[in-house]
This record gives sequence, structure tokens and C-alpha cells, in this order.
Amino acid sequence: MAVERNHYESVLAECCDASGAIALLKRYRPYLEMLPSMRRPDESLITIPLPIVKFRRGGSATGSIDASEALRLPCDLAILMCDPEWKIKTGVEIFVFIHRPQEDFSDLLGRWRQTQVVLSRGYEWDLPLRYKHILNEGADDTHALFVVFEATPERIKRGLKGAFLPFVLFPTLDDGNVADASTSAAGTEVLLRDDRDDLTP
Repeated sequence: MAVERNHYESVLAECCDASGAIALLKRYRPYLEMLPSMRRPDESLITIPLPIVKFRRGGSATGSIDASEALRLPCDLAILMCDPEWKIKTGVEIFVFIHRPQEDFSDLLGRWRQTQVVLSRGYEWDLPLRYKHILNEGADDTHALFVVFEATPERIKRGLKGAFLPFVLFPTLDDGNVADASTSAAGTEVLLRDDRDDLTP
């Protein structure tokens, strides 16, 4: 059985809002603990599916700055941490990579490496309209989280473990939807239930 398009689309759609992103982070606790406020989790992050960043082109001889250049990142979802009290973005950014159909290990890992190269330049976020008031400059504290499926080849899971990159395993149902998930990092797997409504201080 191979990874199907609806597996990928189901996870991407599920994680587009704050509650879905929090449920994803619950499956890898070190990232969940990066939330600025456990009491106000929905206000502590911004989710951007298929995100776009902007770069400043080189200045002229007079020192003026030309129009910005926009680029879509090769990740599937960006999760930006925010301080709910001050309504400002913190320095933590998490980039989610969902295993796509026909994608092998080098392709999946290559998307993270390409993201790292792109973000090595100074950048700004193209934020959703409701967050346009937030300072949106990029951060130095960037992290990757990979999403794989039961149908994902074992070599991909082994490769992620060997590279010490955290991933979440989504079992799939007969209709192609996704179920509960387990988490793995550095070769350790722990089964966690989807308890997004049970987040406590």
C-alpha cells in the first residue's frame, strides 16, 4: 500500500487551524512546550499552510531598498509562536513536512534542507490578513517536524531517525482518512491519543 493523495490532503487540512496544529504538537511534546502560554494555546500560535516568505532585494547606490521578492517555502505548514499578551511573534518557528505521494527519503529531507537554505537569508512572513498587524520578521530558532503514514516506506522512517529528526506517524483508515498518531524522535516511539481538548496549564 502506498501513500495516497487523500492521506496528505487530510493531514494538511486538519492542521490548518490552531486546534489542529496544537493537536499535532501534542504528539511531539518538546515542541508543545515551546508554546508561550499553555493557558491560552489558541492565541499562542499562527498557522500558515503552504507559506510564503518575502526577501528584500539588494539596495541601490543611494541605499534605497527595492520591492520585495516573494517565495513559497517547500514545507507544507509553518507554525509561528506568538505572545498572546503582547500580540507579537516570538523567535520560535516550526516547519511541518508531510510525506507526499511518490516522495522518497531524499525528496522529503531535501525539502527541509532547501527550507534551511532559503531561511538563511533575512526574510519576512506573508501573514494571513488577520495577523497583518504582527511584526513578522523571520527568526533564528527554526525546527522541523515530519508527518509520515503507515504506508510510508520504512527506509524513510529509518532515515529520519538516523538524522535525529522528529516525526509523527499517522495511521490511516480504510476510507483514507487519518486516525490517532504516534511520535518518534531519535529512534524512540511513544503512542499518544488525540486529546486536543484536554490541554491543561
